[in-house]
Amino acid sequence: MSWSAFSAPAKKNTHLQMVLWFLLALVCVGITCALGFWQLDRAQSKLDWQAEITKKGQMPTLDGAFLGTSQDSEGKRSGLVHRPIQLEGEWLAPFTVYLDNRQMNARPGFYVLTPFKIQATGAVVVVQRGWIARDFTDRSRLPAIQTPAGPVSLNGLIALPPSKLYALGEEGKAVIRQNLDLQNFRVETGLPLLEISVIQQGAASEGLLREWPQVATGVQKHYGYAFQWFGLAFLIALLYVWFQIVRPRLKSKATAPR
Repeated sequence: MSWSAFSAPAKKNTHLQMVLWFLLALVCVGITCALGFWQLDRAQSKLDWQAEITKKGQMPTLDGAFLGTSQDSEGKRSGLVHRPIQLEGEWLAPFTVYLDNRQMNARPGFYVLTPFKIQATGAVVVVQRGWIARDFTDRSRLPAIQTPAGPVSLNGLIALPPSKLYALGEEGKAVIRQNLDLQNFRVETGLPLLEISVIQQGAASEGLLREWPQVATGVQKHYGYAFQWFGLAFLIALLYVWFQIVRPRLKSKATAPR
């Protein structure tokens, strides 16, 4: 029996392995590149979202007198989030709530929330008035703030209900709370609260700071993930070229008869 009978299947198996390794590398490079482009697409979506927020913030100021009228609706209000608005009415100071563990300029303290009754319609909206530092010697002590009595006017941005932090157990009805659920607060107070809030803008006043944090889009995170996926695709391609093309040729040259 000649040696060609054994060498032919060996060559066939080697060729099949090369094809399989090529297909495997191609699939892996394709998947990792697709994931990289997916992260870039997510980053662009976040940029578009940020641009939309900026655009809304530069629109003309709305007159808050429309809130609670027949022209107002929950669906319409949701489309007005981030729009500037001017409110005229009065504070409902007895229902003021302090949201604990909120930071401003990397300092822990309270977000102060007070319901605001709109003069024109009688509707009530929760206003995120600002931030104040807490007393670390007595965690139950409320810092002093000033709440003007009578008719007042304020400028703010329409916002979703206050963001929630992780809390153990159910929220109570204390003045100091971890979170504020508008639906529960409506039942608790009996006030006709709207399903939005207003973030008060302007310089510090009434003992409150209003250097609100900017909305974090997380774009850099997506760019970082995209770089990792494209880097992995390049590494897979590089390893394939080395082990399946370059190294076999170098080995063949080294073993070739001289």
